[in-house]
Amino acid sequence: MNQPVRAPGIPIPFIDLAAQRRRLGRAVDDAIARVNDHCQFIGGPEVAQFEADLARFCGARYAVGCASGTDALLLVLMARGIGPGDAVICPAFTFCATAEVVVLAGATPVFADVIEDTFNLDAASVKRAVLTARRHGLKPKAVIPVDLFGLPADHDAIAEVAKAEGLYVLDDAAQSFGATYMGRKLGALAPATATSFFPAKPLGCYGDGGAVLTDDEELVSLLKSLRVHGQGADKYDNVRIGMTSRLDTIQAAVLIEKLKIFPDEIEARERIARRYAQGLDGVAGIPSVPDGLTSVWAQYTIRLKPSLRDGLALKLKAEGIPTAVYYPKPLHRLEAYKRFPVVDNGIPVTDRLAGEVISLPMHPYLDAPTQDRVIQAVRAALIS
Repeated sequence: MNQPVRAPGIPIPFIDLAAQRRRLGRAVDDAIARVNDHCQFIGGPEVAQFEADLARFCGARYAVGCASGTDALLLVLMARGIGPGDAVICPAFTFCATAEVVVLAGATPVFADVIEDTFNLDAASVKRAVLTARRHGLKPKAVIPVDLFGLPADHDAIAEVAKAEGLYVLDDAAQSFGATYMGRKLGALAPATATSFFPAKPLGCYGDGGAVLTDDEELVSLLKSLRVHGQGADKYDNVRIGMTSRLDTIQAAVLIEKLKIFPDEIEARERIARRYAQGLDGVAGIPSVPDGLTSVWAQYTIRLKPSLRDGLALKLKAEGIPTAVYYPKPLHRLEAYKRFPVVDNGIPVTDRLAGEVISLPMHPYLDAPTQDRVIQAVRAALIS
């Protein structure tokens, strides 16, 4: 931590996409130019190539590209026939898309609590949520664990509950693609895994995009039909109600190039997370990674007493250091989701975390002097 620190007040990015763009250089320009030359903007050869590369990267048999991470979740629910009268267990501490797709499918989200140390879905709360669903006259059909901030959920414990209760597991890995659980990459753990390529994600494109990863060949067939209006033999042979949700060719071309450098970026994220942990230990609640797991650190999220959080954000802003709060309101307290069931004994951990968390700049190109500036600013604000 003895390197020179940049002058205070110069704004730094929360996520530096421009630095990544400079590293990629002509590779992305050339990839986009090839698409412009062949003009197959929908369903071009890059889409199939990226799907194959993505599946190979995480060890899944198949990857099916689509228009967004939200659509990836929804397409799986549609393929599974989940709808009215069905319940899907979701964590309350996550982005709204996790529960939004359940409602769009016509089913009912039932909110469960998370584990304090990892921010991820609590398997014991899932069991209670199943009872809550049945008490409301619903049929528990699925559970959507979220691998929040880049860290895998406790998939073994959740799978055990799911097997006992007959729940289909749809993993929401929108923030965590590239992470590992007990030696296996996300995408090869659950029956279906959805991920997002929104630009701010660890593996992001230059717009919206998503994918479903699975070993289930029958599911793949349904997903490929559903993403193109439920087509059968061709696009005018509609055999089911579907939607339009294709990963366009330019985004696939960009992602092919980004996937090539993704392992290096994961290593850089881990190195940066370790430096944060060393620099902030003792002044804030720092995130932990359980044994056997790795994180891709989509966010570096610390915990503070609620009375300190807003003050820290303001002090860092004055120094040109951005922060973000994921999520200031848990799902069960948002206007759109207040009417849906909450696990019977409540979700106190979720409520507590929503008042304590704050995220610091995190990306693979956060150099040591800039990170030292963040660390020193946080320490100064909290120790003074």
